[in-house]
Amino acid sequence: MRHPSPAVKPANAPPVPNAPPPARPAQAPRDLRSRLGLLLARPWFQHGILALIIVNAIVLGLETSAELRATHCDWLAALDRAILAVFVVELALRLFVHRAAFWRDPWSLFDFAVVAIALAPATGQFAVLRALRVLRVLRILTIVPSMRRVVGGLLAAIPGLSSIAMVLALVFYVFAVITTNLFGASFPDWFGTLGRSLYTLFQVMTLESWSMGIVRPVMEVYPYAWGFFIPFILIATFTMLNLFIGIIVSAMQSFTDADKAETIAAVEGAREHIEADLHTEVRALRGEIAELRTLLRQRAAGTGTGGAP
Repeated sequence: MRHPSPAVKPANAPPVPNAPPPARPAQAPRDLRSRLGLLLARPWFQHGILALIIVNAIVLGLETSAELRATHCDWLAALDRAILAVFVVELALRLFVHRAAFWRDPWSLFDFAVVAIALAPATGQFAVLRALRVLRVLRILTIVPSMRRVVGGLLAAIPGLSSIAMVLALVFYVFAVITTNLFGASFPDWFGTLGRSLYTLFQVMTLESWSMGIVRPVMEVYPYAWGFFIPFILIATFTMLNLFIGIIVSAMQSFTDADKAETIAAVEGAREHIEADLHTEVRALRGEIAELRTLLRQRAAGTGTGGAP
């Protein structure tokens, strides 16, 4: 027994009434992420977030005034919550667009931590988190590229700074032990213990009241004390601190050069890609032109043959 073959629908047949809608293409979510990614990268969007961060910083500063809190407490709190809601929505959009790449970006993790601290309850034992709301102002670092380069340079300088810090700590320890043994008996408030000697030497290193406040009183009892403090200042202040500055400047320059090299490499790669596409298109156009010429010649030859007597 033959089964009836299914009817073939004509190509120009009208649509079937009450037919289920066609399935959505699988590219719709990806297209939505692309559109949202373009939105997040818009300059006006970035500038808007930057303006909200500045406004939020002003609001947090106004909340420190007791008079303003008494008269405009509700208004300031509502504005703060509204700005925080915008930050949460912006962070959620970035999570949706970037997905796993969001967690691999240190700046995105920083933004997430700042917003999470702002959402944490600020009562009871978590009352200290209320003061940490001002960390939202640091989101400016993730928005302004020049500030990001400065922070990146400082982070790149940490290995070199750690080495100098260990040398400086060793110098401090040696000089603190010497001052405790030499001047501790006569000046116990400044050099009575190792910890007090370290703190006093730190004050001397900063050149804050080091002469009239510390060295000259010590020299009244120990006239040779200048022979100790002057070498310490030359080593700790003028040598070590300048090394700190030099390493920071060198690291920032290296970071800037690396950033420029990456930008140039990206531009060169894009240029090569564009040139390759243009060459391909030019070759295709040349082939089409050659085919058109061949067709024109064939038609011309055919016309001449047909018109001959």
